[in-house]
Amino acid sequence: MESYKKEFIQFMVESKVLKFGEFTLKSGRKSPFFMNAGGYVTGSQLKRLGEYYAKAIHDTYGDDFDVLFGPAYKGIPLAVVTAMAYSELYGKEVRYCSDRKEEKDHGADKGSFLGSKLQDGDRVIMIEDVTTSGKSMEETVPKVKGAADVDIVGLMVSLNRMEVGKGGKKCALDEVKELYGFDTAAIVTMEEVVECLYNQGYHGEIIIDDTLKAAIDTYYEQYGVK
Repeated sequence: MESYKKEFIQFMVESKVLKFGEFTLKSGRKSPFFMNAGGYVTGSQLKRLGEYYAKAIHDTYGDDFDVLFGPAYKGIPLAVVTAMAYSELYGKEVRYCSDRKEEKDHGADKGSFLGSKLQDGDRVIMIEDVTTSGKSMEETVPKVKGAADVDIVGLMVSLNRMEVGKGGKKCALDEVKELYGFDTAAIVTMEEVVECLYNQGYHGEIIIDDTLKAAIDTYYEQYGVK
């Protein structure tokens, strides 16, 4: 596992973005873990977050893209901090764009988008926190495709939960890939999280002990991708 992935897993834990316990998800599933990217709130956290996204995008998709698109609302800061990090780490200027939940009908920046305008020929990478059902792609891909003749290169999320999506057979990222025809990837998978944290001491405590590991295994027996 790449060193930045291990650092990112520890970063999620120390930022209290990745939590373990008992959680009821929006889907109604009872999960032993929960991830909320809204927990990144300080300047230093956001700077590091952008760097991890930039490294994962660079490793996965290379430099042949023009725009980072972050679906509203959580995708907006993700696109901004990642564009900044990409410039700093790789010396490449990429534009950011996000959609508005409600179209702005006045001012010089009226319309359905924030940031850079999408242009014909743009190569776009979508960026999100976590995809569990693919619903946000269902809403935003038509917006992006309808704005200009663009090529969506792929999607990058922070964590692949590795559980079945709406179809009940494939994970949400694979469903998105199959439905829209572009690649999907994550900075880390839940399998890598468990590998990194199981029975490993971190700041004097074991994050995933045998009891929690058993609960995670049981969860994946029911909801994991076969």
